[in-house]
Amino acid sequence: FPVTITAQNKRNTDIWMVSWDGKQNIQLTNSPDGESQPRWSPDGKYLSFVSSRNGETNAQIWLMNRLGGEGKKLTNLKTNLMDYSWSPDGKKILMTIKTLADTSKPKTPKPIVIDRYKFKQDVVGYITKRDPIHLYLLDVASNKIDTLTSGEFDQTGAVFSPDGRQIAFVSNTTADPDRNINTDIFVMEAKPKAPARQLTKWPGEDESPVWSPDSKTIAYLSSSTEGYTAYQQMILHVVDASGTSAPKPLSKSLDRPVSNIKFTKDGSQIAVLISDDRERYIGQFNLATGALTKVAGGKKAYSALQAHSPNSWLAAMSEPQLPTELYAVENGVPRRLTKHQDEFVAPLELSTVEGFSSTSVDGANVSSIAFRPAGVSATQKLPTLFYIHGGPVAQDEYGFDLTRQMLSGAGYMVVGVNYRGSSGRGWEYSKTISADWGNKEVKDIHGAVDYVVAKGWADKDKLGIVGWSYGGMLTDYLIATDTRFKAASSGAGVAMVSSLYGVDQYINQYYNELGAPWKNIDRYLKISYPFLQADKIKTPTQFMVGEKDFNVPSVGTEQMYQALRS
Repeated sequence: FPVTITAQNKRNTDIWMVSWDGKQNIQLTNSPDGESQPRWSPDGKYLSFVSSRNGETNAQIWLMNRLGGEGKKLTNLKTNLMDYSWSPDGKKILMTIKTLADTSKPKTPKPIVIDRYKFKQDVVGYITKRDPIHLYLLDVASNKIDTLTSGEFDQTGAVFSPDGRQIAFVSNTTADPDRNINTDIFVMEAKPKAPARQLTKWPGEDESPVWSPDSKTIAYLSSSTEGYTAYQQMILHVVDASGTSAPKPLSKSLDRPVSNIKFTKDGSQIAVLISDDRERYIGQFNLATGALTKVAGGKKAYSALQAHSPNSWLAAMSEPQLPTELYAVENGVPRRLTKHQDEFVAPLELSTVEGFSSTSVDGANVSSIAFRPAGVSATQKLPTLFYIHGGPVAQDEYGFDLTRQMLSGAGYMVVGVNYRGSSGRGWEYSKTISADWGNKEVKDIHGAVDYVVAKGWADKDKLGIVGWSYGGMLTDYLIATDTRFKAASSGAGVAMVSSLYGVDQYINQYYNELGAPWKNIDRYLKISYPFLQADKIKTPTQFMVGEKDFNVPSVGTEQMYQALRS
């Protein structure tokens, strides 16, 4: 739960245990190094976790007796552990890792040789064909590791069937996985060299497999289209694990993003988290009828889910004035289990949070959230910051937002706008900005500004705008179209969009959404208007960017800074 940023500039997360009644809250690890990814052994006697303790270069799996004592290191991996899970009998651990080859670095680094279509990824850096992701089985008693999969393709999202006989995983086995979004669900016996059987055939994305308790059905998420788009909305499907019947969509008519698939204990229902117009609630699909029931929601944001018993769930949830805590959700009613954030929140005067809807100049209805400083009258006009979310496929929701609370604590009204392109309002609402950046979203933000000014909340002479990533891009678009903002802060934006082609990680988006620059340069010029009309920008602007960011590299921010300086 708690995270401490130390003088050494590293995070230190510890593992805690809480009883279902919430009366016992026990810290299990307390080392100067971080521990994460805790997993109970199937019999509940042991707790495994991942840590780079004692100066380890790579994260290792550790094992701890729940009754107490020091953790025991189970692995000595020379490369990256990406995920792991216990076999149902508790004798083996399924590991997803990047090859078992020795990755020690020579004194003189070798050249990075690139021959892939997509060769950059944030955090990872330059990517090559030499690091496939494969599955391995660790014998807990002997520490022996068996190789389950091999070859040039990645295998991820691996999960044991509850009967322990099979493993489901995700892979893209097309000729060039870099050029498409295809992934499929595969099933194999849980033993080395077993052949894999492809379960899904959709040319788009199939991912996140979850087994039913009887090991006969797999639930998973599938993309809304078969081709690449940055505005995908995942749809819940189920398929017979034997592959004898076609997949069945459950959430297609819902037209909202779903995530975090979990079966009920009896296998008759599938619960998911659903993002819907500033809320993120727990919904439950009846497997037989397809009917959806809202289990728990309101002006809250649920972020994790686990089945506990019939009609009971363990969930993580935050509210506008309370950071994330764990809750028991019994018959739809949340009961708080942890109080890790009380000490942090107690001395703070938090802003009040209110949702509102505005109408854009072209008639679009847009949902937003406003943060008003504590103790300030609802009739008092305030200097107002429009803090624009990135993505753009994301939503500002009724969860705890520390950044906006901090800005509001400094005396500002702070507004988050779910402009077109955001999630939570349906696929059409999200994808409508495709290849048309800086147009409808700008209208939506202006509409929200007009609303709060007309309501008497915002001082029209003291407006500012700020955002990061796509929010930084929209900040640039706004200051290039209007002078109503007195100051701006643009983080990790872009400028001459064509100059990012091959520089960041979005080659598929450029090629599929905008087309090749040498054939569609007009599209690139159209959405680069803040840079190409920099002489019209009058707003004092602060530009920020991460120096080593491969997501939104510094070149765009540097170009905007240079343009305004020039």
